[in-house]
Amino acid sequence: MAWHDALLFLLSMVLILMLIGAPVAFAFIGANIVGAWYFMGGGVGVTQVLNNGFGGLSSFGLVPIPLFLLMGELFFRTGLGMRMFNAIDLLMGRVPGRLSYVTVVGGTAFSTLSGSSMGSTALLGSLLVPEMERRGYKKYMSIGPILGTGGLAIIIPPSAIAVLLATLAKIDIGDVLIGGIVPGLVLATMYMVTIWIKTKLDPDAAPAYDVESPPLATKFKVATRDIVPMLSIIVMIVVMMLTGFATPSEAAAFGALGVIVLAALFKALTFEAFKLSVIGALKVTLMAYLIVFGSATFSQLLAFSGASNGLIQWAISFDLSPLLMLTAMVLVLLALGTFMEAISIMMITVPFFFPLAQSLGFDLVWFSIVTLVALEVGFSTPPLGLNLFVMKGVAPIGTTMKEIYLASIPYIICSILLVVLMVIFPEIVTWLPYLSFN
Repeated sequence: MAWHDALLFLLSMVLILMLIGAPVAFAFIGANIVGAWYFMGGGVGVTQVLNNGFGGLSSFGLVPIPLFLLMGELFFRTGLGMRMFNAIDLLMGRVPGRLSYVTVVGGTAFSTLSGSSMGSTALLGSLLVPEMERRGYKKYMSIGPILGTGGLAIIIPPSAIAVLLATLAKIDIGDVLIGGIVPGLVLATMYMVTIWIKTKLDPDAAPAYDVESPPLATKFKVATRDIVPMLSIIVMIVVMMLTGFATPSEAAAFGALGVIVLAALFKALTFEAFKLSVIGALKVTLMAYLIVFGSATFSQLLAFSGASNGLIQWAISFDLSPLLMLTAMVLVLLALGTFMEAISIMMITVPFFFPLAQSLGFDLVWFSIVTLVALEVGFSTPPLGLNLFVMKGVAPIGTTMKEIYLASIPYIICSILLVVLMVIFPEIVTWLPYLSFN
């Protein structure tokens, strides 16, 4: 069978199963079984593919996923997240557009622990948009920053999505996690500059109102009690990986333990909160592991059938510049992001894009961060970005999709600008991980 026929056959199987309602992981597993039977000699091939899939699940690199998810669940369920938000709100004082800045600063910190773009958007939208609307903020000043900040969850470590991407692409997990730090902070800074510009151009977008300014001693106490301990966990994880003191898996374990200890110290670690956190983390972990199982075997079938190599050779035959090829891959990710969630997109694209990127001479850690940023943009791209509909579900009654679309555009531009900066200055991504690991 020609490579293009094999590719069409395997992808068609996946899409048909997804269209009839099969979960993404099961769609890939079903396609893998049919493909193995056809390409690898019946039952023997199916057995081999299933064994390879179980072997992929034994990777030590998958350990950070449940631990990072547990961190985020505990952070939310125990109320530590709201303590941090309230503290940041208090410290911002009378700054114009204060709650928009609080969204970016607090949301960035929360996103690093939640690791879920849609989860961050849902939580921040339900908590902050009604309050900002009550205080007279225009819709684009309340909704826009939340849509942007929710996407930071998959860029800044600890990010379970980044771990999953590195696992699927078979590259160093620690390098990918560390590589997302500087781009994530640059993007958060761009968001804050965007808010500042909007408040200057339209002062009525975020009406000023009097707030009581507490004494300096009170501010110091609040910061050291409600902000520093939470941020110290993130810093601890990053420093452990930077210095080589701990692997990403070990750093994730220390991080989860740190959140548990903090919750206990604040007397917020109830049995119910812990149970709900474990259940929430377990549900997502099982889904992620099934996806790894399906993706590992799917990649092997693509290679065995000649589909992946044929596609790469076909793409290279156009003799396009690496920059044009990169642009095409980013556009595909953006298009898929308007109607699919990140993990499904990664399962479909990673087997093709990463070998192609390597053949073009791209640094794979750098390409991983570009991929994550493109996925983040796709979540908020009109008209079908998933985060847009999550926001519609939690926004106050009367909020229209048009208002949500318009609010997202400046933050999409910021993300695209970040990709341009990473292309011009790849050191934005590569400097920190290679400084620490190589």
